[in-house]
Amino acid sequence: MKNFCQSHNIYVNPTKKIVVAQNQEELEALFELEKRAKINGVQTQIISENELKDLCKNVKTHQFALYSPTTASVNPKEVCQALKKDLLKKNVKFYFDTKFDQQKFKNYDYLINAAGLYADKIAKKFHLAKNYTLLPFKGIYYKYIGDKAPLDINVYPVPNLKNPFLGVHYTITYDNTIKIGPTAIPAFWRENYRAFDNFSLSELAEILYYESKLFSLNSFHFRDLALEEVKNYNKSYFVQKAAKLLHQIDDSFEVIPAGIRAQLLDTNTNQLVMDFVVEQTKNSIHILNAVSPAFTCSFAFAEYIVEKIKKNKEFTK
Repeated sequence: MKNFCQSHNIYVNPTKKIVVAQNQEELEALFELEKRAKINGVQTQIISENELKDLCKNVKTHQFALYSPTTASVNPKEVCQALKKDLLKKNVKFYFDTKFDQQKFKNYDYLINAAGLYADKIAKKFHLAKNYTLLPFKGIYYKYIGDKAPLDINVYPVPNLKNPFLGVHYTITYDNTIKIGPTAIPAFWRENYRAFDNFSLSELAEILYYESKLFSLNSFHFRDLALEEVKNYNKSYFVQKAAKLLHQIDDSFEVIPAGIRAQLLDTNTNQLVMDFVVEQTKNSIHILNAVSPAFTCSFAFAEYIVEKIKKNKEFTK
């Protein structure tokens, strides 16, 4: 993505990133993250509390932190617009606000289904995703509106490696706006962004069925997650959670529009799927689970998908 941004004159904000631990137990997960980073060729290093002070005095950790010097932020809208311009030059047609219809879009050589919240619904039309359904989780962010920025680096907690959510963290955006978030609040229909917008009774019934099942079974600690996440609607509670990562912070935050994360559920095991899931037919490929951070790895993942398509075409000749 860096090369793409440079070639299209898209500003890249070199924010850098720190992952901090709050106790001895989280240190084990911190070192596991470093191990995974090295395996995947990501430049990171473990630094001490004193070294952390040199980077950002306001960030606190327990003994050690994981430092990523190459982390950066970009404007995702700019990236998408640049991609659109490139594709238009190649005579690619775009259909926005258009529901997928197999009759309308039947004359294709190869179909790539990356429909996010509805990827599973489309895949089922191709007799795939038989043991999967998507559950929506609402991600609320707050942006800092105070006079003095409390930090100038992305700060993340050690994630709970047992679930696919990263936890509340600080993000410095491309224009140096500071955001805290996101929440991972179970939503009640797929486009449950705000109040009753885009309400769907059928989706409500389906999602309540799965969520109530997960709540009663407490699969992957869903009950605990749901009860904890509901508290995040309270701004003060949410800010205090984020405050644990810093020495000092005020409550000068305001809410910004929520997003919805399309999280895949394995209906056989009643577990949230922790990795990308891709299924194929002879002339189609279906991305069922674009896990966080999907935008960050989107270019590398796109190359992976293209290779899978090439191999599939060769195999089915």
